[in-house]
Amino acid sequence: MSAREQSQSGALSAASRSPCEAAEAAPGRCLSLLPWDRFSAWLHCVCVVIYPQHSKLTDKEKTSICYLSFPDSNSGCLGDTQFCFRFRQSSSRRLSLHCMLDQLDRDLPVSLKKDPAYYYGYVYFRQVRDKTLKRGYFQKSLVLISKLPYIHLFHTVLRHIAPEYFVKNEPFLEAVCSDVDHWPPPVPGKTLNLPIMGIIMKVQIPTCHDKPGTTHIVQFTHEEDAQISIALPTVHEVDLFKCFCPVFFHIQMLWELVLLGEPVVVMAPSPSESSDTVLALVSCISPLKYCSDFRPYFTIHDSEFKEYTTRTQAPPSVILGVTNPFFAKTLQHWPHIVRIGEIKLPGEVPKQVKVKKLKNLKTLDSKPGVYTSYKPYLNRDEEIIKQLQKGVQQKRPAEAQSVILRRYFLELTQSFIIPLERYVASLMPLQKSISPWKNPPQLRQFSQQDFMKTLEKAGPQLTSGLKGDWIGLYRHFLKSPNFNGWFRTRRKEMTQKLEALHLEALCNEDLLFWSQKHTEVETVDLVLKLKNKLFQADREHLPMKPDTMEKLQMHIDAIILALPDDLQDILLKTGTT
Repeated sequence: MSAREQSQSGALSAASRSPCEAAEAAPGRCLSLLPWDRFSAWLHCVCVVIYPQHSKLTDKEKTSICYLSFPDSNSGCLGDTQFCFRFRQSSSRRLSLHCMLDQLDRDLPVSLKKDPAYYYGYVYFRQVRDKTLKRGYFQKSLVLISKLPYIHLFHTVLRHIAPEYFVKNEPFLEAVCSDVDHWPPPVPGKTLNLPIMGIIMKVQIPTCHDKPGTTHIVQFTHEEDAQISIALPTVHEVDLFKCFCPVFFHIQMLWELVLLGEPVVVMAPSPSESSDTVLALVSCISPLKYCSDFRPYFTIHDSEFKEYTTRTQAPPSVILGVTNPFFAKTLQHWPHIVRIGEIKLPGEVPKQVKVKKLKNLKTLDSKPGVYTSYKPYLNRDEEIIKQLQKGVQQKRPAEAQSVILRRYFLELTQSFIIPLERYVASLMPLQKSISPWKNPPQLRQFSQQDFMKTLEKAGPQLTSGLKGDWIGLYRHFLKSPNFNGWFRTRRKEMTQKLEALHLEALCNEDLLFWSQKHTEVETVDLVLKLKNKLFQADREHLPMKPDTMEKLQMHIDAIILALPDDLQDILLKTGTT
């Protein structure tokens, strides 16, 4: 495995450095950047998978990349193939640093936040006949390893650089890495110009403040018209309609399975269909984050193979994409199997395929369809089926079909999650209960029974016309990893809001007057607590009014100046934890 022949460490070692020297600067104005820090903000490394060589990856990670970067031999992928995989980062190398990338991460939608435990691999694989080679084929993969789940962006990058790399080899890759090292930081919400080998990609990364379902149109300026530029409509979305075509009539049932964190395996003829389908499944519950593991392309050589295929315990909450026929037997005990053929946009209306029983799935050559005994909680929405069928008949562009499907999933997810959001908001203590002289009040406990009572008058029926067992769906969801992940995030946000309101209440008090009425010991204790709260507020970016931090610092300074000189010296030098 090599990223640049001139230097064994090259992009690999550079990518393992963290741009923390710029941590305290605004993301757009990074100070004291080291060589390759800009590169590291986007990519961990670039790999040419021929054979493992020295790199700044653990042996386990290198082995995973090597196996995952080639299609299974049975796939028969002649020509050029693109796909994506995801693998665990070695636990010994996981770091949680307060650096520039962590700051950028805070402004991202929850579904695009990077997972510290995983890497993404973006692959461009070429296999062509070559009689001059011993095996009779030229086979090579160019792989981008990144923490960022920007599927469309990195697939676009590979389409522009891989074909030329296969001809020009390492010197060309040197130039590519140099271009990436000149990219601006991946700041959400800004239009970014990303030069790559003679063209400029214009992208805009979504923010957590964007209205779900909206897409920012990247505008060109007159000065840039003379340059070869391409505007990417998205950095992360996949072609939903293309991916769901083989299981057209079961999209709502698949949405339920993903929402509930059920174990699902996608059996496909190639890594491209496998990875696209898994990524489409994960995205269909957006803006809710899928909180379980998912592997767009999974092989028998994966380090988690035994863990995920054991029959000694129930299948884990994970979505796997596989292509090896061996899995048809190994994963027979899994409760939900999606079998797809070669993904092609249909020229005619898709025919309805019934849900099949698991016992009918014998081999990977079985007919496409969904093999499960699962009974959906909700009645099927016939309107979306008719709308998409009509689009096929009228030859509506695939992009427009995907927009319709994405909007349908979004509205379905929002109808489901709004009652939960409304109930959880009611767990927040009243603002009048926040006293500056007491610790912030605690959130009330989540009660499943109380929540269920709210559904009669404020349930999903307010925003969705779908009928069915919504109560049963909620009961199942409350036991799922997706609920646990969602509620942890909401609880953290609300706790931070209480901390922010508590600090604002403190700022509105005359703290200097309070200190004059209390002993020096009590005053020193107050100063230390206030400094600690100030430090935590800055570190956690609490949602406070803009001037709250400044006011609190002024209070601290005034109290310290009123103390004896010896205490002033001690408190001015005292740090925070």
